[in-house]
Amino acid sequence: MKLIFAVVHAEDAKGAAKELNKKKFGVTKLSSSGGFLRKDNCTLMIGTEDEKVQDVMEVLKETCAKREEIEIVTPYLSEGMQIPNYAYTPIKVEAGGAIVFVVNVAEFWKI
Repeated sequence: MKLIFAVVHAEDAKGAAKELNKKKFGVTKLSSSGGFLRKDNCTLMIGTEDEKVQDVMEVLKETCAKREEIEIVTPYLSEGMQIPNYAYTPIKVEAGGAIVFVVNVAEFWKI
């Protein structure tokens, strides 16, 4: 048996959990913070048999893959106030991705 910890962007967590549940994988979603993805993130805990780890990884690749998004940068004055009537600059940023840990489970009890 394996326990998979997947640290994913918070915006991807709900979709990933939904897809994993559709494929009959139990998922526990934990709010987390840290430096892995440099944005709001969640940790998904997934317990599964050894031979199904690759199935879980496929779902995570589909739902949490890295992608480019357009973000609008708002110019600010030094005091933190927005500059009115100023052209906003769209920039491409990388979003998504996951950090996944797969660990052996010594014992599993369902009580």
